[in-house]
Amino acid sequence: MNIESNISLKPFNTFGFDYKVSKLIHLTSQDKSAVFFRSKSETDVNMFIIGGGSNLLFTDDFNGTILHPVFGGTEVVWNNDDKVIISVGSGIKWDDLVNWTVSQGLWGLENLSLIPGDVGASPVQNIGAYGVEVKDMIDKVETIRISDGQNISFSNEECGFRYRYSIFKGEEKGKYLVTRVHYRLSKKPSFNIEYGSLRDEIQKLGKISIHNIRDAVINIRRKKLPDPLIIGNAGSFFKNPVVNEALSSYLKKIHPDLPVYAEKNGMSKLAAGWLIEKCGWKGYRRGDAGVYDKQALILVNYGKASGSELNILAEDIRKSVAEKFSINLEREVETVTSI
Repeated sequence: MNIESNISLKPFNTFGFDYKVSKLIHLTSQDKSAVFFRSKSETDVNMFIIGGGSNLLFTDDFNGTILHPVFGGTEVVWNNDDKVIISVGSGIKWDDLVNWTVSQGLWGLENLSLIPGDVGASPVQNIGAYGVEVKDMIDKVETIRISDGQNISFSNEECGFRYRYSIFKGEEKGKYLVTRVHYRLSKKPSFNIEYGSLRDEIQKLGKISIHNIRDAVINIRRKKLPDPLIIGNAGSFFKNPVVNEALSSYLKKIHPDLPVYAEKNGMSKLAAGWLIEKCGWKGYRRGDAGVYDKQALILVNYGKASGSELNILAEDIRKSVAEKFSINLEREVETVTSI
């Protein structure tokens, strides 16, 4: 366990905001972390957990304690002829894990290539891309309960997964520290390549293979999304809205080019980036706060924007989409305000 005081959060958020935190604790041992939670004092009440910082919008200095788990290790815990379950430390970089599974010929995570952040965020956010959600591969999630330091495991069903959501983002938010995630992967080809332009990109690379699927996803993402090391951003800022069929049919009739994806129970998923672009925001810039010119779903910090400026811009975008399309966009990025 490594403790730092009054340091910059710039290396710990992909927007690159240079706010400070009173105390930053790097958690390197699960056992020591459990002891810490059991013995924490009243002064440690205001705590916030951070991973890769790729889904956060800080708007001020954080007056409290930020916990940064860096648990590592990847191991096979079960396998048969068709499937394998791996256990992965929550501090491992997500794309490093995807790269490893592809190199091992383990199917399931390849569509989620190049998503920023750490493994620990994958069940919290139920990350997804190109027709795949991580919930379909998660077997269980190991955690430490912050209130008393107890080790608690959650089955897939107990995580309450739905689109970009889990109980760790909802009713149990801030109550558990994810330490390890177990993924059930396939040893045999099992792929989903029908979303967007993925199949066409794979065909440019040759036959359908786990390596070509990963490479195709990476190629598409690099064409559309800014590198946070060059332009500060947190990826998709808003969720794609899920609406009833009546509303999606009505909007599709008025706007034939609106991307609509069928969901379960008669619902439809709409492309939030398309909605934002049609409201005129694509490429918009207000000082150093802006909307990426290649993908309207990405809000960016061109260098010196503040978190508050990005926050105001996001709210202006949300209001304009609501006025034009009667759709209330929900944020995928979490806003962290000073307490």
